[in-house]
Amino acid sequence: MAGEDARRSMLLLVFLLSFVALPAGAEPLTLKRAVQLALTHSPMAGEAIADEQRAFASMREARNQYIPQVNVGSGLGDSWGYPLSLEGTAPSLVNLSAQSAMFNPALREFVRAARSEYKATGEASKDHRNQTIQDTALTYLELVKWEQLMDQLRRQHEDSLQMQQVVDQRIQEGVDSEQTRTQARLATARANLRITQAQGAVDVLRSTLSQLTGLPATAIETDPESVPAVPEIAAQDDVVTKAAESSPSVLSAQEHAIAQGFRARGEHRALWPTVDFATQYAVLAKFNNWTQFFPTKAFERNNATVGVVIRFPFLNFSQKAHAEVADADAIHAKKEVEVAKNQVSQETLKLQRAVQQLTAAQEVSELEYEIAKSDTDAVEIKMNAGTASVHDAANARTEMTEKYGALQDANFQLLRARIGLLRATGELDSWAGQTK
Repeated sequence: MAGEDARRSMLLLVFLLSFVALPAGAEPLTLKRAVQLALTHSPMAGEAIADEQRAFASMREARNQYIPQVNVGSGLGDSWGYPLSLEGTAPSLVNLSAQSAMFNPALREFVRAARSEYKATGEASKDHRNQTIQDTALTYLELVKWEQLMDQLRRQHEDSLQMQQVVDQRIQEGVDSEQTRTQARLATARANLRITQAQGAVDVLRSTLSQLTGLPATAIETDPESVPAVPEIAAQDDVVTKAAESSPSVLSAQEHAIAQGFRARGEHRALWPTVDFATQYAVLAKFNNWTQFFPTKAFERNNATVGVVIRFPFLNFSQKAHAEVADADAIHAKKEVEVAKNQVSQETLKLQRAVQQLTAAQEVSELEYEIAKSDTDAVEIKMNAGTASVHDAANARTEMTEKYGALQDANFQLLRARIGLLRATGELDSWAGQTK
C-alpha cells in the first residue's frame, strides 16, 4: 500500500514537472499595451517629463525668494592695527545672516512668468504624448500590414515554385519551350524579391516598435484584432477652428506668450523701489584688538542687526535697454501664437482633404483587386481547359498580388490620415484608450 502511494506521488511529481517545463506561449502585443509601454519608455516621453520637472523647479526658484535665506558660518582671524572685515563681515567666532524679498514688483511678475512657463510646458508635454501615441499606432499598423502581406507573398512564392515544376514537366514532354522555363523562373525570382523586401520592412518596424516599447524585437507579436475602427470625422469648417483652439501646440504657444508678457513687465518694474528683509547676528572673538580702538563699554561680544533694506534704482540705462529687449520678445511670442494657429488650421484642412482623396483611392484599389482576383480565377479555369498557358496564369497571379499590395498600401495611407486628423481634433488619446 505504501509502495502504491509512493508510485502515485512520483507520477504526480513527474506530471507537475513536465507541466512547468512546457514553454509558455508568447502573449500577443495589443495596440493598447504598445501605446501604454511607449508612453512610459520612449525617449520623447522621458524628455517631456524632464522638461516639466525643470519648469516646476524654475517656478519654485522664483517663488522661494520670498522665503528667508539663512547662512551660518564663521570669520576667524587675527588683526593688526585697525580691525578690518573678512569678506564684509567682522572677524567672528559664529555669524548668522538671513535675507528675503518683501516688496519686489519685478519678482512678482517673474513668478507669474515662471508659472505660465510651467503651464506651457504641460501643454507641450501633451503634444509630445500625442506624438508618441501617433508614432506607436502608425508603426504598429504598418507592421500589421506587412505581416498580412507576407502571407500573400508566401502563397505566391509557393505557387510560383509549383508552376516552375509544372513547366519543367511540360518541357520534358515537349509541350513548352525553354523560354517558358525562364519566364517561370523570373516569376519565382520576383516573388522571392517581394518576400525579401517585406521581411526587411517587418524587421525594421519591429526594431522601431522595440525602441518605443522597450520590448525585445523577437518577442513582439502583433494582434490585428486589437486595433479598433478609426472613426470618421465629417469635413466641416468648425473642425478646423476646433483644432486651432484645442491644439496643445497652440495652447503652449499662448502660455509662453503670456509668460513673455509677464517677464517684460517684470523687467520694466526692475526700475521700481524694492524692500528686502535682512538680519545678522555674530559672536565676536576676544583675541582681536577691538578694545584698542573702541571703548570697552561700547564693545559687546554678541551683536545683532534686524531691519529692512530699501533700494531705489535712480539711473540704470542698461536695465531700460534690457526691458526693451523683453518687450520685443513678448511681441515675437504673440506672433508665434498666430503662426501656430495658422499652421494647425492648414494642417487640419490638408488632412481633411487627404482623407477624402485617400478614401476614393482606397475604393479604386479595392475594385482593381477584385477585378484582378476574378481574372486570376478565369485564367485558372481556362488553363484547366487547355485554352490558357502557364505564362498567362503566372502573370494573372502576379497582377493579383500587386493589386493586393496596392490595396494594403491604400488602406494604411487612409488610416494614417485619419489618425493624424484624430490628433488634430484632440480625439487621439480617447481612441487609443478604446483599444482592447
